[in-house]
Amino acid sequence: MTSYGAYLLIVVGLVVMPGPDTFVLLRSALTGGRRTGLLTATGVFAGNVLQGSAAAFGLGLLIAQSHTAFTVLRWAGVAYLCLLGVQALRAAHRGDYPAVDAGGARIRAHRALLVGFLSNVTNPKVLIMYLSVLPQFLVPGATTLTDALLLALTVAVLGGIWQTGLVVAVHRARSWFARRRVRRAGDAVAGVALLGFGGALAAG
Repeated sequence: MTSYGAYLLIVVGLVVMPGPDTFVLLRSALTGGRRTGLLTATGVFAGNVLQGSAAAFGLGLLIAQSHTAFTVLRWAGVAYLCLLGVQALRAAHRGDYPAVDAGGARIRAHRALLVGFLSNVTNPKVLIMYLSVLPQFLVPGATTLTDALLLALTVAVLGGIWQTGLVVAVHRARSWFARRRVRRAGDAVAGVALLGFGGALAAG
């Protein structure tokens, strides 16, 4: 645990780096408002907890080493990211946006949670990140399971804090984000980005 400070620096860099979860979260916050954004962030957090715990318990390595399991997970992620990307581009093409009030559009809680959760757990690169970074800070014979879980869940906690901040920032600037031109541009960027992430995931 003496190297925990160095681990935190690496994790912070990984957390703030934009990825599929970031674009899914921002689109949820823009579409449904603060509540929907926070629920989507909670879904991402749950996915991180699941993948981090799997890595800490050694289950993640089994999945990564199983060609069939990893391939199924990878293509599920590709399909999901492409679906979200197409939905965003279709919304940008239509440009028919309802007025956004302080609460945003009415989106069911379980749907917002599921969007964030699936975005995270269907992306095997998140699991690979845990499996590539976490072992560097585990000392055989000295690191306990509790230590491993603490390191793994640090990613989920810091990611949750960062994403909550993004949702709050979007909410405070909702009058600007509510503009039709801004919303269309946001959907277009999110759509292209999500399709790009899906293509990168498909390419391995």
